[in-house]
Amino acid sequence: MMSVMMTCIYTECINLFCPAVKHSLKFITTASSGLPDFPECVVAAVVDEILVGYCDGSKKTTDLKHDWMKKVLEDDPHQLEYYKGACFDIMPTFFKLTINSLKQRFNQSGGVHILQRLSGCEWDDETREVIGFNQYGYDGEDFLSIDLKTETWIAPRQQAVLTKLKWDADKARMKSNQNYLTVIFPEWLKKYLDYGRSFLLRTELPSVSLLQKTRSSPVSCLATGFYPHRASLVWRKDGEELHEEVDHGEILPNHDGTFQMSVDLNLSSVTPEDWTRYDCVFQLSVKPMVVLAVILIGAAGFIIYKKKKAAMLTRIVTKVHSNFITSSSAVASRHYAHFLVILLPLSTFLQALGRVIFLSFE
Repeated sequence: MMSVMMTCIYTECINLFCPAVKHSLKFITTASSGLPDFPECVVAAVVDEILVGYCDGSKKTTDLKHDWMKKVLEDDPHQLEYYKGACFDIMPTFFKLTINSLKQRFNQSGGVHILQRLSGCEWDDETREVIGFNQYGYDGEDFLSIDLKTETWIAPRQQAVLTKLKWDADKARMKSNQNYLTVIFPEWLKKYLDYGRSFLLRTELPSVSLLQKTRSSPVSCLATGFYPHRASLVWRKDGEELHEEVDHGEILPNHDGTFQMSVDLNLSSVTPEDWTRYDCVFQLSVKPMVVLAVILIGAAGFIIYKKKKAAMLTRIVTKVHSNFITSSSAVASRHYAHFLVILLPLSTFLQALGRVIFLSFE
C-alpha cells in the first residue's frame, strides 16, 4: 500500500477561450413492429442527458423519475395534458401508420422494424442561442431531418424523398415545428432547469482509476461518478494530448445520475524510462457555483483478482477528494466558465505494478 500526492490544476478562462455551457431537452420516441414483448411506442424525456420521465403509449402509463419533474407538471397542467395527448394518442397512431407505410416503401413484408425520432432543443445559457432539431431514423439508419434555416427537410435516403417533398409543401407543419423547437421547448427546458436546479446544476467530481488487465494490455484511465456530462478525458505525453495509440470510450450514464468515461493507452512501444512523460487528464466544465478546488490527494491501493484461471486483473484505484469554496458575488459576476483538471501520472501506476506480487486465488 502506498499514498500518492495527486496534482490538481484549476483554471479560469474568459468565455472567448472556453466552450459555451449548453443545456438540452430531448424527446426520444421509439416505435416498433414485429416485437411482441416490446412496447409499440415509448417516449422518453431527457434533460442534459438525464432521463427525467417516459411513457408507454400502448399501456398508457407514465413514469416520472424526479420529484421536481412531478412538481413541474402539477404547476403546469397544460403541459401535462400535452404529454398525455402526445404519448397516449398522437404518437402511437402516427408512428404505427408511418411504420406500415415505410414497410411498403422498403418492400418489407415481415420481420422486426424500428422507427425512432429525436426532437428537442439546445440552449446556451450565456449567449441565449437556441438550436432546434427533429430527426427520424428507420431500422438504424438516418431517414429524415429538419433544416430550420432553409425551412426544408433533408432526405439522406431515396425512400425518404417522397416524404420530404410532401412535408416541404406543408407550411403549417414547418411553422408548428419551428414554434415547438425554438420557442416552446426552450421555455420548458428553462423551467426544468429552474425546478430541478439542485439536481441538474450540481457538480460532482469523479473517482479516477488506472486499470490494466495484463502487463501487455493497454492501460485504461477510468473516471466515474462525475456530473455534469460536459467532460473530457485524455492521455498526454510531455503535456501534449495524444491522438495515436489511444482509444476513447463514450460518456456513459451511471445508475445514480452521474456519468463515466474511459480512455485506453497502448503501452507496447513505451519504455519504463518514459513513464514519467505520460499522464491522464480529466477535465470537467462547471459553472461559477464552484470556483476553487484545492489539493487533491489520492490513496492508491493494490487489489488483485483472479479472472478465470491464470488471468489476473490488477487495479489501482485512486479516489479523488477535494474541498471547495463557493463563489463570492464578485467572482460570480464575471461570468467565467471554469474547468477542473485532474492529472493522474502513468509513472506512479506502472512503478507500483512492478512491486505487486501476482498471486493465485482459488
